[in-house]
Amino acid sequence: MTTTLERLGLEPATRALLIAVGGLGVSHAANQGVYAALRLGVGTTSSLLVPCPWARDAAARYRDDDVGVQLTANAEFERYRWGPITMSPSLVDGDGGFPRTPEDLWEHADVDELRRECRAQIARAMQWGLDVTHLGSHLDALTLRPEFFDVYLEMAEEFDLPIRVPDEAAESRLQFPLRELAAEVGVLHPDRVVSLRSAGSREALLGLLRDLEPGVTEVRLHPATDSSELRAFDPDWNRRVLEYQFVTGDAELSAVLSGVRPIGYRLLRDAQRRLR
Repeated sequence: MTTTLERLGLEPATRALLIAVGGLGVSHAANQGVYAALRLGVGTTSSLLVPCPWARDAAARYRDDDVGVQLTANAEFERYRWGPITMSPSLVDGDGGFPRTPEDLWEHADVDELRRECRAQIARAMQWGLDVTHLGSHLDALTLRPEFFDVYLEMAEEFDLPIRVPDEAAESRLQFPLRELAAEVGVLHPDRVVSLRSAGSREALLGLLRDLEPGVTEVRLHPATDSSELRAFDPDWNRRVLEYQFVTGDAELSAVLSGVRPIGYRLLRDAQRRLR
């Protein structure tokens, strides 16, 4: 079986790493933190949440960075809301925004409305001038249920973009073959995805990188600059600020990365389009 490294034209022993700095468009603090991580720090890719209030600002700051679209159908914060950019009643909860949880989305969403909304989000990012490199799924809502994954994969085929999928342990729990389905239609994805969402993310990431295996690994972080705005809506603001400091100025991280090949999703996208 051809490996992802081979499809990318990389040597079999390469330890390729995507450092995904997420949250672009969610807030002014996130936009500042993400672009600093991409341009001054070690971030290699990000993704835009098109329906969020600060998405247009993020698009205006774009400078051909490696940015995909984080397909969004949830708004998880209690006092900070956003909703669909299309007329999609089944995607709106009782107070006018997207559902707060994936479970609520799965229970009420009309799949045709979701498909239309996802297509509109990608099209709007392109209209704003982004060279979209990949697709992700906010809160993994489109990857954890078969009928929603079908929409996700359809968008990847239609726009010929690679995707982020859950790790293999999550796939085995879901009991439907995400990777096999993607392979059947020639859609690429990283071999491994690691989300570091705890207060000890720095130590966990450093340990992961020291022991990184050959292949394509993605690490997901959510940096943001400290601000009253961030503190007002996000109870987890402190972790985001720490991750911003980590990816923009940590000497130990820079040293550990010396033996790793940093890549962005644009490399996967271009390889996928050649192969397809």
